Amino acid sequence: MINTIAICGAGTMGAGIAQVAANSGFTTILFDIQEPGLEKARNQITKSLGVAVEKGRLSAETREEILQRITFTSDAAHCVADVIIEAIVEKMEVKTALLNQLAEINREDTIFATNTSSLSVTELAASVSVNPSRVAGMHFFNPAHVMKLVEVISGTQTSPETADIVYELALQMGKVPVRVKDSPGFIVNRVARHYYLEAMRLAEQGVADFSTIDQLLESAGFKMGPFALMDLIGNDINLAVTQSLYDAFRQAPRFKPSILQEQRVKDGKLGRKTGIGFYRYEQ
Repeated sequence: MINTIAICGAGTMGAGIAQVAANSGFTTILFDIQEPGLEKARNQITKSLGVAVEKGRLSAETREEILQRITFTSDAAHCVADVIIEAIVEKMEVKTALLNQLAEINREDTIFATNTSSLSVTELAASVSVNPSRVAGMHFFNPAHVMKLVEVISGTQTSPETADIVYELALQMGKVPVRVKDSPGFIVNRVARHYYLEAMRLAEQGVADFSTIDQLLESAGFKMGPFALMDLIGNDINLAVTQSLYDAFRQAPRFKPSILQEQRVKDGKLGRKTGIGFYRYEQ
């Protein structure tokens, strides 16, 4: 039975997952090595719950109960839980280093779930000192407290029992889980990659500007245009996923990263989190 969930990484995604976990009644631990990141996450969650109260979706009393279920910590030793959800930077060596550290302090039956957007769950499991049958992918979408879909990814050695537990956990969180085999980009990011890349190619060729492309696609039924969505996700994260698929598919031209995004990442124009990306934002 799952009672405690530890989320590692207090960025926008990690904070969103922590809010979902606590809102679903789980004792929740949100870990990040950066204290400012934890404070930002606390503010993000508090603000989000406050909006829910204002709109009548949540009582003030329930909001306080949810916040009380979350422990914010910069000490990895506090990350002892039934399920660990890793939501840190998209770099295999960083993820494996953290999971190996946490494997030493957690039980043998603890499940390790990665929120990776595109890295191989099989490769990650092979690199950590836990039974690979206990490692799976649990890919949420941004913003995690709003988006319903969760991809439950089974690596080569992920046991059916582990996949079932992660799937049921997603249901308990009010999500719509879908089972996926380990493959570059899984389902959504592999298909959605061209939503971003083709939009950037249109802009590169001067066919239309960012705002026009966004407006046209939103008028066609998409909730957010590609440029606004990349700014929300973070251009660094979005580019990392594109680069991962480009490498996984042996530099297939259809996955080639755009110079528009590469230059923005180089210049630190990552989107909403830095105040400027394809658009400018008030901090």
